Amino acid sequence: MKNIGFLSFGHWSPDGHSETQSAQDVLLQSIDLAVAAEELGADGAYFRVHHFARQLGSPFPLLAAVGARTKRIEIGTAVIDMRYENPLYMAEDAGSADLISQGRLQLGISRGSPEQVIDGWRYFGYAPTEGETDADMARRHAEVFLDVIQGHGFAKPSPRPMFPNPPGLLRLEPHSPGLRDRIWWGAASNATAKWAATLGMNLQSSTLKEDESGKPFHVQQAEQIRLYRETWAEIGHERAPRVSVSRSIFPIMNDRDRMYFGRGGKEDDQIGQIDNMRAIFGRGYAGEPDRLIEELRGDEGIAEADTLLLTVPNQLGVEYNAHVIGSILEHVAPALGWR
Repeated sequence: MKNIGFLSFGHWSPDGHSETQSAQDVLLQSIDLAVAAEELGADGAYFRVHHFARQLGSPFPLLAAVGARTKRIEIGTAVIDMRYENPLYMAEDAGSADLISQGRLQLGISRGSPEQVIDGWRYFGYAPTEGETDADMARRHAEVFLDVIQGHGFAKPSPRPMFPNPPGLLRLEPHSPGLRDRIWWGAASNATAKWAATLGMNLQSSTLKEDESGKPFHVQQAEQIRLYRETWAEIGHERAPRVSVSRSIFPIMNDRDRMYFGRGGKEDDQIGQIDNMRAIFGRGYAGEPDRLIEELRGDEGIAEADTLLLTVPNQLGVEYNAHVIGSILEHVAPALGWR
């Protein structure tokens, strides 16, 4: 059995072929797709965060809105770029969104991905300290965030407050108990996966990682997950960790599916360079359900994970993406033991 959710990159474009013509379109349709996914029996609604792009940039209003409109599904990000974040302000936003959703927030954070602009985090007022890289800064922000969401007091109260204070040092409010256990780190390398395990974060592994061995993507991803779990066990964390992977999976059920995804071309892993890193990009899956089932049986990365995020082409609209999610849940997942 696996938790199965969707992951939307939240693209929008005034192009005539896009169902999301504006930022308002993609925000409202993201909420509607989360509602539809819950009705179909999916387990999660996750959103990618990009700045300076025609995509979803500010996740917490959207997460709160989805939380208010749904009752059961997990609500999350994959991922928030911590180079851009004020960890304390983010803790307040995350606490609010988690309370609105009644404890369903699953917050994926990371160093982020290649940007639309040069050093975009500088425009947000952040810069690495002397000797730091931007990745170091992201991890530093993450560690502060993880610390303050635990709910302990750290701020000295004013002797003349506007309102009465509880005794002792003050914590950030609103505090949401349990949120600390629902923070995930998006790891592109084995080393950062082990670092995430050391800090007690869940693991998000996407369709891209550092090519560290030359093996197929799904094999490298499975090895990364096993290293993560081994490190988790060595540290001795009390709870069990969670691991998600994302995949593009499109069952061919009708002529429209065939028009969009029946031409193939993404059946093999791809190699490329990202930020001076040799990266391997995992293949996509498209085909008749029986063929998909056989191909997915051999995906070692999915087999190692407890959560599968289905990347959806959000610009094709809510109805079509609900169809894709429903087709996987009904025609693919049961045969693989995921349902």
